[in-house]
Amino acid sequence: MTGYEVRPDEETVSLLGAEVHVTDPVGLLAAAVDGPVELLAGANFPAPVREVRCTVRADTDDGRPVHRFEAYLRVEAAPAGLLALGLAGPVGLLLAERLAARAGDGPAAAAVGRAAAEASRRLGLRPAGTALATPPRDPAGRAVLAAAEAAGVRPRVEQENGTVRIRVDVPSAEVGPEHLRAVLGLLFQAVRELTGDSVEPTVLRGRTYLVGRRPVAVAAPRSETVTLDQVGGLADVVARFREVAVSFRHPQAMARWGARRPQGILMYGPPGTGKTMLARALANEVGADFVEIRTPEILDKYLGGSERNIKRIFRDARRYRRPTVMLFDEFDSIISYAGAGGDAASQAVNAVAGIFKQEMNTLFEENPDVIVVATTNFPQRVDASLIRSGRFDLKIAIPAPDDTGRAEILGKMIRELIERHERPGFRMFADDVDPAALTADTAGLTGADLRESLRRVQLAKALREAAEGAPPAPISQDDLREAVAGLRRG
Repeated sequence: MTGYEVRPDEETVSLLGAEVHVTDPVGLLAAAVDGPVELLAGANFPAPVREVRCTVRADTDDGRPVHRFEAYLRVEAAPAGLLALGLAGPVGLLLAERLAARAGDGPAAAAVGRAAAEASRRLGLRPAGTALATPPRDPAGRAVLAAAEAAGVRPRVEQENGTVRIRVDVPSAEVGPEHLRAVLGLLFQAVRELTGDSVEPTVLRGRTYLVGRRPVAVAAPRSETVTLDQVGGLADVVARFREVAVSFRHPQAMARWGARRPQGILMYGPPGTGKTMLARALANEVGADFVEIRTPEILDKYLGGSERNIKRIFRDARRYRRPTVMLFDEFDSIISYAGAGGDAASQAVNAVAGIFKQEMNTLFEENPDVIVVATTNFPQRVDASLIRSGRFDLKIAIPAPDDTGRAEILGKMIRELIERHERPGFRMFADDVDPAALTADTAGLTGADLRESLRRVQLAKALREAAEGAPPAPISQDDLREAVAGLRRG
């Protein structure tokens, strides 16, 4: 494939009989810097394993940045009973060692610890007096342990009340796909041991697992899961938004220098260029909630109603206790005015604009965790005094994308669809797809137009499958050209 690469890196590894597809391992580890990433969402494992979760996130250990892998396995029966039967493999050894070390915790713990340690010695897994690193007799477990040791992975394993937890810290400066594979190997070995599959890896044979970037859900309301990484063709804008996010993530540095971070941002440009998407992406980059203020929430046909609505919105904003991005979309339809109109309608909109200015004057001092973003397709309709510095410090033009921008936008959209929908046995896009070769066909189109072209070709393929009963050929370059041509026809 030439031009912009749209298919994310994917590697397929065989782990203890299972086929594991890892999508974009480098990007996955990079995403962990921004928050926990779930690796095996919704994966099914054989009984008695009832639930498995595995995440990676950025953390610190003794002040040094690390990537922390955490795996959680829940089983129908307490693992201590299984361990007493003599589980093979590195995880079993680690658990047995931990239980044996707890012999002083009481008679029951001592009995379990002695039983586990004796079982390990009886099966030749760890002769008396030898170190924990003695390889297990099981060849598959030995390979898993060797891979973990080669990658420098040192797991910590805990067992309690039917759950097993595995934690691995890797220095962030050194972390790579090999550490991810090693952690997955330990996790799959733990599943084997908990099912009693301790000699030959059969219980996982024929199973397929997908490992990809799935942000961990949080309880607090968040915007749609769009990120700045998904924004194409606007490198300078993305860089400025990342600076805003950094200023929010490092309040101590800001306070030390007495720096005031920008909290008012005006974006202007043609429709369909991604202004609303950028506001949502900024919220996720900052780690903020997202609140969109629409025109009907402000404008009221009754005298004084619009002014009351503006005051209520800002009163609520002063009470936010989490970082929050407030978006006033189509700002000109809410607040624009000519400035000197003498009729009742002009006076009404002037009053709304006046209240907005008053509220903006004090909002940022009273709540420094709020970012006000306004977007407009018609900046000339917005009074200059309303958007002066101090109220809106950043005024950013969002132009229609050029040839390079359209290729980048389309490439990112296609890659996102591949990550979301392609599965083993189903290929969504053909190998001949090249966004850069479509620049002549897409001249003058915005990001919204490109997304609509993709929607049309996706719909056509889905309807064809519904009619024929089998998936048609993947989306090709010719399919995309036809979808763009159809968009131009209307």
